[in-house]
Amino acid sequence: MSTADRPRVPDSGAPAPAALAAEASALDASDPLAALRDEFIGSDTSLVYFDGNSLGRPLRRSASRMESFVHEQWGGRLIRGWDESWMALPFEIGDTVARAVIGAAAGQTVVADSTTVLLYKLIRAAFDLQHARDRARVEIVVDTDNFPTDRYLVEGIAAERGGRVRWIDVDRSSGVSAEDLRAATGPQTAVVVLSHVAYRSGYLADARTLTRIAHDAGALILWDLCHSAGSVPIRADAWEFDLAVGCTYKYLNGGPGSPAFAYVAARHQAALAQPIQGWMGAADVFAMGPEYVPADGMRRFLSGTPPIVSMLALQDTLALIEDVGIDAIRDKSIALTAFAIRVADALLGALGVTVASPRETGRRGGHVTLQHPAMRAVTAGLWEQDVIPDYRDPGGLRIGLSPLSTSFTETLHGMLAVRDAVEIESAARRP
Repeated sequence: MSTADRPRVPDSGAPAPAALAAEASALDASDPLAALRDEFIGSDTSLVYFDGNSLGRPLRRSASRMESFVHEQWGGRLIRGWDESWMALPFEIGDTVARAVIGAAAGQTVVADSTTVLLYKLIRAAFDLQHARDRARVEIVVDTDNFPTDRYLVEGIAAERGGRVRWIDVDRSSGVSAEDLRAATGPQTAVVVLSHVAYRSGYLADARTLTRIAHDAGALILWDLCHSAGSVPIRADAWEFDLAVGCTYKYLNGGPGSPAFAYVAARHQAALAQPIQGWMGAADVFAMGPEYVPADGMRRFLSGTPPIVSMLALQDTLALIEDVGIDAIRDKSIALTAFAIRVADALLGALGVTVASPRETGRRGGHVTLQHPAMRAVTAGLWEQDVIPDYRDPGGLRIGLSPLSTSFTETLHGMLAVRDAVEIESAARRP
């Protein structure tokens, strides 16, 4: 191997390119949310975290909240806690999610089960309602690049209920367009299932327009908000959403496995019969009667005992979002992703790395995907260096930038590490 062919070993002490380093420093200095970074555990270390769109960092105050809960509420109040506060918590936190994150009035959002379980409940309930109203409505519309859980559930529900799937074939670097949805919907459409931000590319859908198209076809629409809640402004009521589900462990920092939230527009609540009939969704929870009678309002979408401990940390991020405002968070998110793209163009383009996310600000969510054949190996190598992106086939390294906890300087350091790792892997693959 010649000297020119040898991979350049990363030097952690080497300075960043001067212009990019100066830009990152200036952006951090002018960032109105910069001080919030210090409120997150681990932000004072050298670790570069590019996976906030999969699992957010914990807030320091959440550690105190959880310790206090164990000693004072769980340990001190014991079973009395249910009567004193815990029974109401799924609805109280749900209303905070509605107010601070998804632009909805109270009484339409609840924190309950996992994302998969809530998606199943709402898609199945919506399909059954639509099919009962019109027997011709047998199709569930979903795109081929939606998150696997969404696609698997749609296929399962269609098979279970005698329906069928209408697939929208989309470009993996973008997402579902208005033209795509118009072509896929019609008199046979029961439910449309779409993601607000595409998990792979970060494509930000025009939720208002797509919702209107679904309604024009007589369909109900369910929005998966997992990659937008807490990063992108959502106006569920104003955009006339029917149903929505979102997770809380990404930009809402609820912690591993923290429960998801479900939104059901008030106009649909009485008509929808959710299929997992558990005691917590009954009209009288403690009647223990011989038959199931669903509760009014959002309680009818509960099934089993709410995961109280798993909800605790979520409250701290929601309070932070309410304090700074989702629009300010979005401004920071746009600035972070735009900077990451500029760095990618400057440092990675010559290495064959392409940006597989929308460059148009209005069409990009909170993460950026970088494409290269070596990215699986690159990701594994970066993890060993405490630089933590994630990988999605085919050849996509995702840069997930959480606006409340990520700095521009951290972003640059991580991108420099990506450059070095791509150089090494590329050299190793040369014949």
